[in-house]
Amino acid sequence: MIRVVLVDDQAIVRTGFRVVLETSGGIEVVGEAAGGREAVDLVRRVRPDVVVMDVRMPAGDGIAATRAIVGGGDPAPGSAGPEARVESPAPPAVLVATTFDLDEYVFGALEAGASGFVLKDVEPDEFVAAVRSLAAGQAAIDGATTRRVIAEFTRRRRTTAVEPSPDVLTEREQQIVRLLGDGLSNDEIGDRLVVETSTVKSHLTRVMTKLGTRDRLQTVVWAFRSGLLP
Repeated sequence: MIRVVLVDDQAIVRTGFRVVLETSGGIEVVGEAAGGREAVDLVRRVRPDVVVMDVRMPAGDGIAATRAIVGGGDPAPGSAGPEARVESPAPPAVLVATTFDLDEYVFGALEAGASGFVLKDVEPDEFVAAVRSLAAGQAAIDGATTRRVIAEFTRRRRTTAVEPSPDVLTEREQQIVRLLGDGLSNDEIGDRLVVETSTVKSHLTRVMTKLGTRDRLQTVVWAFRSGLLP
């Protein structure tokens, strides 16, 4: 059973997400929060697999909450200090739910450690698929919209030198990262290259180890910054 926490300042949005997720089978919404600070406390208590996070909320900054939940940065706004971070051997993945795709809030959430995002008007089956992907350890990188957002995000933050360089990857690893950037799943990459899905997973594990990236989304961001993806 996939355990999910919903964070949005609008109760009707949370209710809609809950209905979509819980009627899909195999997913349980274990908590809801209306703001960032509340979300960090809730996640610490219930330990979900995935957090669906709105980043524009008057009751607390979703970006700071994302950073605290992922465990890589400052505590949630208004909290007393480092103890407000969500400390866990395996922090939940954060899926940003947003109204506008090319939004500085979305870019901030990606920097804070979010593993993917969906637009709030996404089709229900796509929303469920994104949650399942994150729960399985696969960042939600699908569709032209996501690629456009990542490309714009990295363009605005592109540096003159990106370490490590693409040269640390083998030709096959670079090929797999390019397909990952096109939004293909492990199964689809395997079909394209005529290899087993397990082989794709092994390649991606080695890629992330070489690059020091946390997940598939960070790997695609690196690929844009390094020039491996145009």
